[in-house]
Amino acid sequence: MPLKFERTDNGDETTLSLEGRLDVSTANEIKPTVEQLVAEKRAKVIVDLAGLDLIDQSGVAVIVGLYKRMRATGGQVKVSGARDQPLAIFKLLRMDRVFGL
Repeated sequence: MPLKFERTDNGDETTLSLEGRLDVSTANEIKPTVEQLVAEKRAKVIVDLAGLDLIDQSGVAVIVGLYKRMRATGGQVKVSGARDQPLAIFKLLRMDRVFGL
């Protein structure tokens, strides 16, 4: 299943909902949206992984990159809805603590 994603802005909060697979073959599809969020200096970004079936190191790298760049401009990133394989990967990498999963 390919990656589907949707950006929803609500005031100074943006939700980025991901569905499908965020891996080496799809990670580049989301990078322009990540660049835009950083450029706009959004105050808060919620990355909703509820619809995500699979993530690999490339996908994690995109989310961690967004996190680091947003923090550098005073914004914050929260990850929500991770389950199954994506949640296991975040726990394995101990990123569940960073993102409060």
